[in-house]
Amino acid sequence: MTGRIGLRFMKECLNQKLKSIAAPIATTRHYTSSSSSSTVKPNPPHSSRKGRLLTGTTIGLVIAGGAYASTVDEATFGGWLFNATKVVNPLFALLDPEVAHRLAVSAAARGWVPREKRPDHQILGLEVWGRRFSNPIGLSAGFDKNAEAVEGLLGLGFGFVEVGSVTPIPQEGNPKPRMFRLRDQGAIINRCGFNSEGIVAVAKRLGAQHGKRKLDETSSTSISSNDDVKHGGKAGPGILGVNIGKNKSSEDAAADYVQGVHTLSQYADYLVINISSPNTPGLRQLQGRKQLKDLVKKVQAARDEMQWGEEGPPPLLVKIAPDLSKQDLEDIAAVALALRLDGLIISNTTISRPEVVQSNPVSKETGGLSGKPLFTLSTNILKDMYILTKGKIPLIGCGGVSSGEDAYKKIRAGATLVQLYTAFAYGGPALIPQIKAELAQCLERDGFKSVYEAVGADCR
Repeated sequence: MTGRIGLRFMKECLNQKLKSIAAPIATTRHYTSSSSSSTVKPNPPHSSRKGRLLTGTTIGLVIAGGAYASTVDEATFGGWLFNATKVVNPLFALLDPEVAHRLAVSAAARGWVPREKRPDHQILGLEVWGRRFSNPIGLSAGFDKNAEAVEGLLGLGFGFVEVGSVTPIPQEGNPKPRMFRLRDQGAIINRCGFNSEGIVAVAKRLGAQHGKRKLDETSSTSISSNDDVKHGGKAGPGILGVNIGKNKSSEDAAADYVQGVHTLSQYADYLVINISSPNTPGLRQLQGRKQLKDLVKKVQAARDEMQWGEEGPPPLLVKIAPDLSKQDLEDIAAVALALRLDGLIISNTTISRPEVVQSNPVSKETGGLSGKPLFTLSTNILKDMYILTKGKIPLIGCGGVSSGEDAYKKIRAGATLVQLYTAFAYGGPALIPQIKAELAQCLERDGFKSVYEAVGADCR
């Protein structure tokens, strides 16, 4: 049975790839016939050669995978698919960063990515906000900005996926090019500026996904659990976060966030107010004590005035920058405790340029730096905030995570959950099971029986 399913999957992928190849070939033939009077035929563009290389490699893996699928069980075959992405993923580096990103999102949206069938290690499971996470490793906002690929991304084995940032009105963001790789340093600089299709488009997608899941639940014959802890989230087996931003032209930031809450919160397992992107003018000023307090109060009121069932409203988090003074951190912690904020994400990208990247000419580009060079800075801020909030507020550690050891260090510094993005862009799907396995090993190595036991261990 597994073999037939695998072969059918491979055949479908191959058909899809052949269809995608057919269009460029037809275009080329048309161009040649219309230019037959010329004796010099144009060379195919370099990008076309890269595309053929990527296509050829993918088809080769499809054929090989089809043969392998007929001999193994579903979980083993899934593991093979994850390993196979190590061959394809480096080819994305040949493409423009934003083109590669677009292709990756499209692949996940169409289901052209591996699906994790192996259960997570029991030590990685935890409960946060009344919901059960199968593991604490999540994908941060910025990858799936418009909620196009939620099911595919959760299927990769992330414990949770955060979409956005989503703005009320569609906006293009900053001019291109706006994404730059620093390969040697495992980093990226971006100045995208909240490019978003807007809350209406995102709400339609999330609404369709939510309806599909409810239909599946209704038709399911599985026995319901009496456990008060919710298994999975509103998008399916994993937890879905929705990150809300403001429009660049908006003069009323609070109104933008309130509109986002009213439209999108019904589909979210948790909500995030993003006030820390360095690419929207004036946004980081909202991190000031008075500004943050006023904003959070308005957003909480907007959320709480809506009708909620037994589950109650989604938790509300704030995402902060790593470029904050000690006084800034103390102010944010005070507001978070006073208003009983449900969590903080630490941190967004940095406008600083650590010494390790300064020799790279790309480091001169304007924008937020993410990836490995951000790890130390963001982890230090995380540890400070855990101490300031006295461990009373769940923190999500984000910034520079590229291994299970990195995730473990974030947890020991105070993170209950951990997010990554840049390392996923470089390492691809194969990185996810690797990080989870390494994290489980770290916990067991140091004698912890759960993620919770390790949270804040370096702050005690």
